[in-house]
Amino acid sequence: MNLRMTLIAASIAALPLMAHNPAQANGQLMAAPAGQASPQENAGLVARLKARGGALGLDAAHGFAIAAQHPGVVGTRITRAQHTYNGLRIYGSESVIVTNDAGEIVSESVADRRAGLSAKDGARGTAAAPLADLAPAFGAAEAIDKVVKAVAPRGLHRWEPQAELMIYPVMKTVRAAGAENKAEAALNAMDLEQVLDHYELAYLVKTRMADKRKLVYRDTILNAKTGAVLKQWEALQTVVGTGNSQYNGAVPINTTLSGSTYSMKDASRGVGGKFGAMAITNANHSPESNPNPGSVYTNSSNVWGDGQQYISGGSTTNANGQTAAVNAMWGLMNTYDALKNVLGWQSLDGANTSTYIAAHVDNDYDNAFFDPGCKCMYIGDGSSFKSLGSLDVIGHEMSHGVTDATSNLEYSGESGGLNESSSDIGGDMVEAYARAGGTGTTIPGGNDWMMGVEISKTGQPLRWMYKPSKDGKSPNAWSSSIGNLNVHYSSGPNNRMFYFLSQGSNASSSSDYYSSYLNKSPAAMTGIGNDKAFRIWFKANTTKFTQLTNYADARNKVLQAAEELYGVGSKEATAVKRAYAAINVGADVDESGVPGGVSISTQPSSVTVAPGGSASFTVGASGGTAPYSYKWLRNGAVISGATAPTYTLTAQTADSGAVFSATVTDSASPASSATSSGATLTVTGGGGSTERVANGGFESGATGWGGSTGVIGSYAGQTAYEGTKFAWLGGNGNSATETLTQSVAIPAAATSATLSFALHIDTAETEAVVYDKLVVTVKSSSGAVLGTLATYSNKNAASGYQMRSFDLLAYKGQTVRLSFAMTEDASLQTSFVVDKVSLLTQ
Repeated sequence: MNLRMTLIAASIAALPLMAHNPAQANGQLMAAPAGQASPQENAGLVARLKARGGALGLDAAHGFAIAAQHPGVVGTRITRAQHTYNGLRIYGSESVIVTNDAGEIVSESVADRRAGLSAKDGARGTAAAPLADLAPAFGAAEAIDKVVKAVAPRGLHRWEPQAELMIYPVMKTVRAAGAENKAEAALNAMDLEQVLDHYELAYLVKTRMADKRKLVYRDTILNAKTGAVLKQWEALQTVVGTGNSQYNGAVPINTTLSGSTYSMKDASRGVGGKFGAMAITNANHSPESNPNPGSVYTNSSNVWGDGQQYISGGSTTNANGQTAAVNAMWGLMNTYDALKNVLGWQSLDGANTSTYIAAHVDNDYDNAFFDPGCKCMYIGDGSSFKSLGSLDVIGHEMSHGVTDATSNLEYSGESGGLNESSSDIGGDMVEAYARAGGTGTTIPGGNDWMMGVEISKTGQPLRWMYKPSKDGKSPNAWSSSIGNLNVHYSSGPNNRMFYFLSQGSNASSSSDYYSSYLNKSPAAMTGIGNDKAFRIWFKANTTKFTQLTNYADARNKVLQAAEELYGVGSKEATAVKRAYAAINVGADVDESGVPGGVSISTQPSSVTVAPGGSASFTVGASGGTAPYSYKWLRNGAVISGATAPTYTLTAQTADSGAVFSATVTDSASPASSATSSGATLTVTGGGGSTERVANGGFESGATGWGGSTGVIGSYAGQTAYEGTKFAWLGGNGNSATETLTQSVAIPAAATSATLSFALHIDTAETEAVVYDKLVVTVKSSSGAVLGTLATYSNKNAASGYQMRSFDLLAYKGQTVRLSFAMTEDASLQTSFVVDKVSLLTQ
């Protein structure tokens, strides 16, 4: 929704924009921490703002209160000034001011809800009645009491409750000109405007309580005359939401040695704070309802953790208990480094103030949260989930801290969805940075665009950023009802916007990366890469967004950030317009001036082979920026592990007619891609070659197979070698045995008998020790082992599928049972994924 504010346009138009130098855009780092402005400097800024307000028709009753300050780009400071009337804050009405070292205003981003407060304001375009009576009917203590009785009458305060008397603008949503007769389903976010309806004298009451077995953090707007609740929302910022380094192997973590004892404090990142340095503490199962950070982790040696999931009920200080702390410290270090090295932003507040993460909160707690009271984070051990200490989850929670220190987006409605989305964006960018080595001054690719997939026991992530609706609850695009959703679901469209901004879209309506709202040229929008997308988003959140920024306002301010960084009319600004248009926020535009990229120079040729023969397809590319990456597709579906210029397969009769194509992507930022034409595979009679395995690709489910047939299917977390289905043996992370068998007859007259299958192995095991196995054997019809073909283990893990083949001619004249038997130990999963099983005889 738009916020109808004629004053905003006037005030911003009067301001000079930050000087733009495209060559230096990536070098616009945030300044180092500096002291807060002096009272004299703040008074001077307020005086300048009041003078500007006078020119806009604001009388002497209107004022400004400095709320927060943080570093801006080198040479600037960001100040957030709340608008006041007769000394009372006007809720949601504020200015974000960028000043230079001389104290001059460089730019101002305004959310203006002041019109009509006094009789003199009546000429400023509002029908709202002036608010003349500013005397509350009861005091702050009674306001707190009313909220406590309604929210948690038996609760205990964790942080001192607060009640602020203020002026609350009650807004209403109206249709913009030209959208009056649109159907509800056809509305774009820019078709709606929020306009002032009237004012209420109100208290903003903040209660942070513990009630029974949970935390009850609420922000409440309470009518100061009647005591009625005008609005209320959840204030605890979590990663999981409502409803429903074991991840990184051996990692270097910073600790502090005192005497002969090591403590998990990193004095090289951050200063001050509760523990004097960045720290990981042991909450030691203190309850969610009243979590206590406990003391900083200590150890007699500087080797920490065992890399295993925490054993419920076990020690929180032995090697197993330390692993959650290792996870947390690794996430904290990488989040700090990504923000500082890439953006110049230090710690959560930009002022390099140390924070801490408390591990092992409560028992089997399935969440992680940022607590604004201590500016710290708590992580649980998980029950439905694994330990909630993955890189993206830690990055998510720390990003809540950044938002808390800057835009402070209200955690409800559309602004709450943007708050959550900002944390998902931060978490995924931290993951990308860490996966690429955790160094450098740019955000690379390499993230999975799925939030929390590592903590999942089922392979299902918390959220899919590229297509939020895959969770069954989050929308892919803005609608007029989005503000009614839980913030973990209303974040979905903005997450998708960020994916499109970074990676671009797909023009095929069957693709997960397709948007029907993109109707300009080209149909597939061009992304600008992680680094530029994150810089634009971070600049908008820290220097443009205000507390009640909604989707329409976010679109405009993200566009402003892109234009300031890369120029008006730049491809980056165009990408912002298109990315928001892709989620039904604003109109789509044509791309122009996008330089030519990679193109296909050699198309793959069609191939004819006999069954059992090798079929190869090759693609050539030119233009763009080398090196290129390759992705092969069969009948439009991606072939896992086929990432070279040439793709080769062992052809079966069933493969005849399949069409193969390749997508080539260059290394530019943003990357360009080109897709080849299709090449057809024809499999001839082949001199009598016969396929003996039934349903070797598992596309007909369990047909032909015996044993643990529940492993057959199409599951999130793994992909098929070809087609959509596969057999996923293992992947449980606990003690398990699973077996797949099929009986096949090898003719006595056979002159050749070749068994082949595609196998992918991935594992969470970190030691070079065999823990989990897959044994492939040939058995008699009675089950006796006739021969062991191969034994694979967690030590054989590799990216993509590997083709395996074996000569079974020694078993001609027999009906034998092919057996794939998996055993998995008590912890840390290993997945053995089997596809395209074939036994060809001649």
